Amino acid sequence: MAYEDVKTYAAMAGLLIFIALFVGVLIYAFWPGNKARFEEARNIPLEQDPEDPAPRGDNGR
Repeated sequence: MAYEDVKTYAAMAGLLIFIALFVGVLIYAFWPGNKARFEEARNIPLEQDPEDPAPRGDNGR
């Protein structure tokens, strides 16, 4: 088996692995059971931060 053959098979295997990973991520993202988790994560930036009970005098340093 020549180097060019090994290079071709390795490139094809890598491509197939990345396609499989991409499809797996898409399936995970669009799976109906994950909707509630993503809805909750979507609202995290909109939630109000809890008040700091004891402010530090060092301006956060």
